[in-house]
Amino acid sequence: MNHGSRPTGELTLRTLAMPADANAAGDIFGGWVMSQMDLASGIRAAERARGRVVTAAVKEMAFQLPVKIGDTLNVYTEITRVGRSSITLQVEAWANRARHRILEKVTAGTFIMVALDESGHPVPVPPEEEQPAAN
Repeated sequence: MNHGSRPTGELTLRTLAMPADANAAGDIFGGWVMSQMDLASGIRAAERARGRVVTAAVKEMAFQLPVKIGDTLNVYTEITRVGRSSITLQVEAWANRARHRILEKVTAGTFIMVALDESGHPVPVPPEEEQPAAN
């Protein structure tokens, strides 16, 4: 896991940690953080697959720091592997501590998404689109 002080990947999702997502001590539930990471994985993988994707697996997640009410959760995604129908992403969650103006890594994990057709069967991930040449 990258313990650097800068996020890796593309900022895919930003959201505010609200009181409804916290326990009595003001710490945000880990499941809420995981769900935001899953949403970000789905957004990024669906863009790459140009269609529907579902979460197949989540690996190697450990929470390093708590998220507090009022923090902005920033989720970064990086596609690390594209298989026949699967897309593997490295996902990092960083808390932007509004009161302290610092960005701290909360957790990271590996998410594996699978591309599906309309009837829910795995389909091949299309090849990467060519980037248009700059004029």
